[in-house]
Amino acid sequence: MINRIDMKNKLFHLFIFFIGLTIFFTSIQYTIWAAEGPVPRNQIEEKYKWNLEDIYPNQEEWEKDFAKIQNEYLPKIEEFREKLTNADTVLACLQFNDELSRLIEKLYVYAYMKADENQDDSIASEMSSRVETLYSQVSAATSFIRPELLSQPESVLRGYMENPAFEDYRHALDALLKLKPHTLSKPEEELLAKALDMASAPSVIFDKVTQGDMIFPKVLDDKGQEVQLSEGVFYRYLQSPDREFRKRVYEGMLGSYDKAKNTLAATLNSEVKKNWFYSQARKYNSSLEASLSSENIPREVYDNLIQAVNNNLSYLHQYVQLRKKIFHLDQVQIFDMYVPLVPDYTLTVTYENAQQMLLEGLKPLGPEYLDMMKKGFEGRWIDVYETENKATGGYSWGAYDTHPYILMNYDNTADSMLTLAHEMGHALNSYYTNTSQKYINSQTPIFTAEVASTMNENLMIEYLIQNAKNDDEKLYFLDKLIENIRGTVYTQVMYSEFEQIIHERIEKGEALSYKYLSDAWKELLEKYYGPDFVVEELASRGWSRIPHFYMNFYVFKYATSLAASNELLNNILIGQPDAIDQYLDFLKAGSSDYPVEVLKAAGVDMLSTQPVDNLLKKFGNLVNEMEETFKRKGIIE
Repeated sequence: MINRIDMKNKLFHLFIFFIGLTIFFTSIQYTIWAAEGPVPRNQIEEKYKWNLEDIYPNQEEWEKDFAKIQNEYLPKIEEFREKLTNADTVLACLQFNDELSRLIEKLYVYAYMKADENQDDSIASEMSSRVETLYSQVSAATSFIRPELLSQPESVLRGYMENPAFEDYRHALDALLKLKPHTLSKPEEELLAKALDMASAPSVIFDKVTQGDMIFPKVLDDKGQEVQLSEGVFYRYLQSPDREFRKRVYEGMLGSYDKAKNTLAATLNSEVKKNWFYSQARKYNSSLEASLSSENIPREVYDNLIQAVNNNLSYLHQYVQLRKKIFHLDQVQIFDMYVPLVPDYTLTVTYENAQQMLLEGLKPLGPEYLDMMKKGFEGRWIDVYETENKATGGYSWGAYDTHPYILMNYDNTADSMLTLAHEMGHALNSYYTNTSQKYINSQTPIFTAEVASTMNENLMIEYLIQNAKNDDEKLYFLDKLIENIRGTVYTQVMYSEFEQIIHERIEKGEALSYKYLSDAWKELLEKYYGPDFVVEELASRGWSRIPHFYMNFYVFKYATSLAASNELLNNILIGQPDAIDQYLDFLKAGSSDYPVEVLKAAGVDMLSTQPVDNLLKKFGNLVNEMEETFKRKGIIE
């Protein structure tokens, strides 16, 4: 992005993975509550709290920068409007825009993280609200830069790129040039911009129906007690060993969506039509092409991903068959796919032990990486424990001019330790990028944003499998890694294939009825999960509750990130020359090149099916290892 820092997108990039994990139910859970409940923040030792004073020592300093943007930066940026006609002025504008963006980013991050410490803090809440307004003002004030640059002839923009003074902006200008054929006249662009609020209606309606109007029933739990269903407890209840309870939960939840099936089908139909309208308006051949263009992702990446997964469905069929054996089922249904295969195993991991385990388990990434991780542990980057009114879940964040920060709600479980590994992957990715790249190239694209985090998480799980004390511990972590790959690859790619199917139907001039959507969903479930899996009528309504279908071809990036991180990890573990250096260079790359090219330089060709093939072959090996372990324990024959 050349015209402004998009803080909302940055927030979205950081949080979306955890939303995805919740929705797709992989093994890690990010909202964890300690049994004794939260404690007042002043009872937590300082070493377990992040140090926001590294950003601003006090609110007064924050207020000074806030006023500086209002009184100095916003008037100054206006001086460039309608004057981007020569190289000197353009360069000065871009450099000043970077200054402005860095400062609003710093203000924004501080205010929101301060509010996350205590969501009942009225002062912090007011600061975050004020900076949100200021951010909107900055966005509006800098919105002229992109269209003014694009209004110039291509030869002029290429002249800037060849000018040594524009070296830092060469890639950003190249990305901008790729948008030129899809940029309309000024009146047309203004018209499309005015329609944006209206265009968000399908997503808004989906949220209102599913979060506001949807009424979920009460059902009897496995103890005969009546419990209220909700999205918040849905997957937790599906982990119950009581199959009849799981069935009641699933039928209760999906039955509620079924009652709104016509509304939700019409809403999704409108969303897909909206995507097609904007794609046509901007002269793209398809909605998928338009979506991929934002990060210059070749169409082959998407097509090869779906093809590779379809070529490796036998491993998932084998896993379903294994579940069928373990739970003594005639046929597996969707509500049987979430029960832990090792439900009673527990492992206590204190925060201090978690740090030591990460330093041991991540050794393959090299001493430089471990030293940086120690710096994070010792430098108060992390807000560790749950406290009263603290934001739930976990994330990594920070500004270009700060070190990274991590919010945790650590509860002494293996899941929390793995969450810490995941977040430290994000944090060190940010650290390496921000210390290696100029601001304009410091944003990590969504396509590669989860590579570093899944590298850490899965490397730790593999370390724990290899060092398990007994078969139960080994099965526990095998279950986690298998479910992680299933949820991140098979599930997301099935969703991606569904997105492609419904968009292509609209592009052919046809409509999406609830019957068509349900039939397509059922067909995919049967294909992906195989002959031992049965799809009941309500299961065919699964499409109706997935919010990611209102994000325009987003979910495939979960799968590509995990496939890429697995390939990078394999290169390191087999001792491929320069593999660690290539990985560190990848962490430093940011947006200095297109994401597919950044991965290629690190040794991963995402235009090939090999990364996905290798990951799913690994999935099959893990399933085999799990099956052999269960046989050795005498649980199955």
